[in-house]
Amino acid sequence: MSPAGPAWLRLRVLQALWALLVVLLAPWRLWAIKNTQECTWQVVLNNFETVGKKDASDRFVDQEPLYTVDKVFSLLVDAPIDPDETYLGFPYYLKINYSCKGESSEALVRKGHLTGLKPVVLVTFQSPVNFHRWKIEQLQIQMEAAPFRSRERCNAEEVCLMSWYTPMPIKNGSVVMRVDVSSNGLGPFIPNKRFQVNINGFLERQRDNTLQFTVGNELFNLIPRYFVNVPSRPLWYTVDQAPVFILGGIPEEKAILLTDTNFKDFFLVELSIDSCWVGSFYCPQTSFTATIYDAIATESTLFIRQNQLIYYFTGTYTTLHESNRGSGRWVRVLANECIKKLCPVHFHSNGSEYVMALTTGKHEGYVHFGTITDGRVSFELLPRQRSVCNGILVVNCSITWAVFIAGDYNLLLLVEIEDPSTRKYFQVVSYDLVSDYLVVLYTIPEFIPDARGLEFLMVLGTESYTNFPMVPKGMSYNPYNNLLFIWGNFLLQSYNSKNFIYLADFPKELSIKYLVNSFYGDTAIVTETEEIWYLLEGSYQVYKLFPSKGWEVHVSLQVMQQSSLYAPNETMVTLFYEDHRLYQLVYLIDNQQGRLVKRLVPVEQLLMYQQISNDYLLERQGSHLTLSFTNFCPFTVMRLRDLPNPQIYTRQERYRAQPPRVLEPGGFHSDNSLAVYQGLVYYLLWLHSKYDKPYADPVHDPTWRWWKNKKQDQVRGEGGESVGGPSPDPPSPSPCPGTVFAPHPVPQDYYFYLASNWRSAGSVHVDMASYEKIYDLKAENELPERIFLDKGTSYRFSVFLTAREPEPLHGPSFQLQSKVGLAVVLADPECIEAVVKEKVLVNRNSVLFWVTLSDKRFCFDQGISGHHLMKTSMLLKVVGSSGHCFQNTNQGPRMQGNLMVPVLIGCPPGKRLAFDITYTLEYNRLQNKHYFDCVHVDPEMPCFLFRDSACPAPPLNVQCPLPPLLCPPRPFLPARSLPQHPLLFPLDHSSLLLPLSILHFRANCSSPPQLLRPHSLLPILLDPRFGDGRLWQFSGQLRAEGGGRRAHPGHHQGIQRGGYLPLQQPPGQHRTGSLIWTTRNTTTTEDSAFNILSHNSLGIEWLCMENSPCHDTIPHSIFASEFFFKVLVSNRGVDKSTYCDYQLTFQLHIHGLPLSARRAFLILMVSASLFVGLVILYVISCLLSPYVVKVCNVLCWKINNIIAWESYIYSIASDTGAFSNTSGIKSGESSGGTSRVVSKVAGENRTDTKETLRKKPIS
Repeated sequence: MSPAGPAWLRLRVLQALWALLVVLLAPWRLWAIKNTQECTWQVVLNNFETVGKKDASDRFVDQEPLYTVDKVFSLLVDAPIDPDETYLGFPYYLKINYSCKGESSEALVRKGHLTGLKPVVLVTFQSPVNFHRWKIEQLQIQMEAAPFRSRERCNAEEVCLMSWYTPMPIKNGSVVMRVDVSSNGLGPFIPNKRFQVNINGFLERQRDNTLQFTVGNELFNLIPRYFVNVPSRPLWYTVDQAPVFILGGIPEEKAILLTDTNFKDFFLVELSIDSCWVGSFYCPQTSFTATIYDAIATESTLFIRQNQLIYYFTGTYTTLHESNRGSGRWVRVLANECIKKLCPVHFHSNGSEYVMALTTGKHEGYVHFGTITDGRVSFELLPRQRSVCNGILVVNCSITWAVFIAGDYNLLLLVEIEDPSTRKYFQVVSYDLVSDYLVVLYTIPEFIPDARGLEFLMVLGTESYTNFPMVPKGMSYNPYNNLLFIWGNFLLQSYNSKNFIYLADFPKELSIKYLVNSFYGDTAIVTETEEIWYLLEGSYQVYKLFPSKGWEVHVSLQVMQQSSLYAPNETMVTLFYEDHRLYQLVYLIDNQQGRLVKRLVPVEQLLMYQQISNDYLLERQGSHLTLSFTNFCPFTVMRLRDLPNPQIYTRQERYRAQPPRVLEPGGFHSDNSLAVYQGLVYYLLWLHSKYDKPYADPVHDPTWRWWKNKKQDQVRGEGGESVGGPSPDPPSPSPCPGTVFAPHPVPQDYYFYLASNWRSAGSVHVDMASYEKIYDLKAENELPERIFLDKGTSYRFSVFLTAREPEPLHGPSFQLQSKVGLAVVLADPECIEAVVKEKVLVNRNSVLFWVTLSDKRFCFDQGISGHHLMKTSMLLKVVGSSGHCFQNTNQGPRMQGNLMVPVLIGCPPGKRLAFDITYTLEYNRLQNKHYFDCVHVDPEMPCFLFRDSACPAPPLNVQCPLPPLLCPPRPFLPARSLPQHPLLFPLDHSSLLLPLSILHFRANCSSPPQLLRPHSLLPILLDPRFGDGRLWQFSGQLRAEGGGRRAHPGHHQGIQRGGYLPLQQPPGQHRTGSLIWTTRNTTTTEDSAFNILSHNSLGIEWLCMENSPCHDTIPHSIFASEFFFKVLVSNRGVDKSTYCDYQLTFQLHIHGLPLSARRAFLILMVSASLFVGLVILYVISCLLSPYVVKVCNVLCWKINNIIAWESYIYSIASDTGAFSNTSGIKSGESSGGTSRVVSKVAGENRTDTKETLRKKPIS
């Protein structure tokens, strides 16, 4: 018989709690075990030499492209590649495998390959810090991995060991890469996994091909005294920009922990610093230690503090800097200063990173403000005029902590003040770096307030206080939500740095050592006793994670599962956030062996365990007790719906690449095919980098230039005349009236024929459709990582919530609404606004909330794309859900009810304008019934005829339901019904709704800019990088910035001033007052501007009057004269519809310019004179021609007689010498014959003489 009593009752309660935990965890764990295995992806880096080798891995050190890939492309003699192009490759591959718990990885990989599994790798490049040097963009490339046999010896017929490989691309300006590996949906289920693959610029390759650290010497022995019973320390770095993390705090050793994979692996490095200590009467230091106290990592530079000295080391990053700017050694800065503390700046701004050094001794009350730009480090002593103590009118003070707020460009200083008459107290002081102005924002109370059982308390100065003194130690600031924490043995928070809230859940007996902020609404707190607390933004409750009952339950479950991440003896080294999840770096001692591990802190599971263990009820049912608990989550289902396509808001550009197809039965790739894959991916990203140019391609896609000569489709009009250009997509039926797609035989059919018959060169087939840019990414039922908002733009979505307990509705539906409520918290309500509309679904016991987030058009001035964006945020919070609502997933529970989205206000990255030459040519041909190009044709910059006028066009009511890139380009109405359109600014060929309105020019030519009024339309492409080729409706400036008779050599990439004749005139007018162009109509608007793009205007025309640069352009050959205009289109200072400062500069090639009147008259006179002279010469020649002929005949006769007489005399002399020695008979005959001949000739001469005498007239 079982004993009865309180002890037995407690035992039964504990058993019931354990049973409850098993029941709660069983559903999703059983589902995971039944349907999936506990599998995970594995990714390592390989170079070209280690591809196919087992257990080979490399560090990301090499940053230069490889030229050896081009040799492989030379073998592809019959493939869709450019034989004249030099193909390069990246120095590394990603080797991908996967493993499942309890199974052989080699067999699993073979099984996955045979079942069709192919890993899909998504590489995300982090945008650079220095936007003055590098282009700000959000770039991704998605690649499918290629299977490859291992080089190890194998007795199997087909394969023993294999892996998948993809190129590991590199992008200039980016040293941090995020690699997401997922499955293609075939084979086993493997959860997605993210890896950090960063460039390590602090390693260098030696001559023997080994790697060595440049910052010091690697230590291979992790001695327990380095970590056991050593206090944890914070991990400081520039968020999302630091490729390498460093961590000091190793006692009595000048060593740090260094990692380039977020502590997936790490190195212990002894630093090569001098370890000297400069002590003097103004440096109050009593002892010396080799310990590295503070360590901060930035994009390319590491900072450390040892004793009171600061060192920095700049790594070798050729992708960031124009040249090698690695420092090569540790550099000591502020050598004459006493530095007591380094304070990090977690976010970069203005193209630079920052770090702050707090001084003591002679410069007490000052801050050394460090700026890091392209690896160059400089420090400035702040405040500039006087110390903080003098600025706040106190005698003795000390700066305890400093926070830099980049948005306001000021410092928040936590100042400790020692007043001889009173006790110590602290103040929050603000220092403006621009105006050099100091102001006290807040005086911290001397004692901790008495909350009297409340979770939080607004500190107004009228509340009661306890006897515990407030001892502030530091501050933490989140620029996205403007949340400032002041921490010590208390926790204060404020959203405006003036009004503070005291969080009473944190015990005043403890003291905070440091805070860890995820900057996405989560904050972890580490105390001096190594306790871990958790705070969720939007709530005022602070949760204790370690030690706690939930932690004990979690560790017990992990030990039961024989997890290698937990041990009886462990020491926390640091705590940090990665991808919004909290991680620990822990030193474990198990079986007398010590090791460092990185493990996840399961915040959601710990909160679930605590909620279950605290809120339960024991009820007796019959002879036994039953356990029931209350679920405090107000909803059962929460879904995000109707999310817009993310790319236009996230500015994420994504490319897709697949490996070339190999003609191998098993589908395995070779070294050559992988090299081809490298070259194709490199060339794809190279095309992306060269796409930003002032002239738009016929198709808004960087890959069009790759395949334009290999793959071509023509778009033809109704009459069969070609009116379109190449298209990257295969022909399809046209959904828009007036246009059809006519297929044209293309070369890719031939390449497919070769591949299908196994005749491709090099056994590699390059599919042109496998390399493309993706424009139609769909939302994944979750809010994006960040949102960019331009002026007046909105982001709209819906939240679907199902209430936990339906209630009968008798009358209005307020009862259901009161159960579920949605709150939207805005960090800057003066800049953004949110509108929430709800719809109650009574039959589903649910509520649908429509949320619209909009920019108020107030808080940002015009700026360059991606520069100086304002940080703010939106927090979605279901009322009563903080810390109570969780969703079970295959990767564990996930917190629900709180969604924080960073919002960046300003000109989004990637927005630009482009001049659409293709449409201009087509419309010019249609408008003028002809098109005359220059003799020397340049496809990048066609010619336009001077006399072709620019006239307006009415609205075209042509619509197409397809997305911009899928819509057939350039629909036209019949020519007889389509009026003329301006030559300079073409309509977009993707937006088919063309409501042309008004384009205004100032009538006063002496005014500097030529204004284009709001709601006017200038048909220049807007944002073509995201397929958003809409017509630009704006107010702006249009002017000729320069010009010349020769094209600038860089007109394909952009226009520079070099070698150009400057035109510093108002629009349409030269500085001498001569007009270059003018408007035809005389009607103006209220502000004296001309309408040139309305249906009743006459447009503009070229003049090139006297003294203008294009006046009297002399042709250099027999062809028409030419002139190149440097045209600027800008909206700076006048456009109120966008935050973007657009500046498009391009060359306009005009030919057929008329000559000046003076030169034309001179040419006319010279031509007329020449013509008259020729006529007179012709008449004279006609009159004198008979006499000239007769004289010529007589002259010819006399010349002939003279020639004949000379011939006769020569013949007589020759005959006499020849026959002098002959016989008598012959002599007689010869003499007789000769006499007869001479007599005959003499007779003929006498006869001619007589005839001549008869014909001679009598005088």
